[in-house]
Amino acid sequence: MELSYEIGGTGPLLVLVHGITESRETWRPLMSPLHVNFTVVAVDLRGHGQSPEGDAYDPITLATDVRETLISLNRPDVDSAFMVGHSLGGVVVSAYGAMFPCGAIMNIDQPLRLSAFKEGLSQLEPLLKGDAKSFSTAISLLFESMMGALPADEVDRVTKLRRATQNVVLGIWGTVFESTSEELDAQVDALVGGITVPYFSLHGVDPGAEYTSWLRTAVPSATVEVWDNLGHYPHLVNPGPFLELVNDLDPNM
Repeated sequence: MELSYEIGGTGPLLVLVHGITESRETWRPLMSPLHVNFTVVAVDLRGHGQSPEGDAYDPITLATDVRETLISLNRPDVDSAFMVGHSLGGVVVSAYGAMFPCGAIMNIDQPLRLSAFKEGLSQLEPLLKGDAKSFSTAISLLFESMMGALPADEVDRVTKLRRATQNVVLGIWGTVFESTSEELDAQVDALVGGITVPYFSLHGVDPGAEYTSWLRTAVPSATVEVWDNLGHYPHLVNPGPFLELVNDLDPNM
């Protein structure tokens, strides 16, 4: 599926992939500054923003959508693109880098050990699978707990942009609900084993020493940086340092 996207700026290709229930609009405050040094492609994943829904929402399918969209640009630098993903987007760009050529990957605040994610998410599973009111309550509970140090005006902006469609959310998290913790870990290990490009993992909540050790073993090219106590949106809390980091990390600069 070719996704809805926007493109702007000049320079090496940089691709932005948003989180679950969000859209490319979540990146809006960062787009103009990024346009100074990069050609930025910001996509809406299937079932999000202006992209249509689909019949599958697993990471491989979502990453393949991104690949098809980039190929449609007919640019010579697609295979050296800097892939930047937040939350669900971090999983998508990780899958992308394991499957397709790219220059580097940045994963913002998305630990890849999905077994740990399953433990937390399972508490909300009955609400998420309930009626529309229960689903809405679960989404609100989940994201309100993630805002961290995000300024009030940004909390308001991000919250107003959120569009939670139950069948899409359950489609994305279906594998988490249906798989055992051991199965999830095995799936992730198999996937990330294909990543060979520079991989930068930025966290606004410390994922812990055990996770950091696992990631560096699973992805030898990985670097982990923690901006602790900022919450789930460190790139929006500290946009200046984030932009500097992107400029420093891009292998095409």
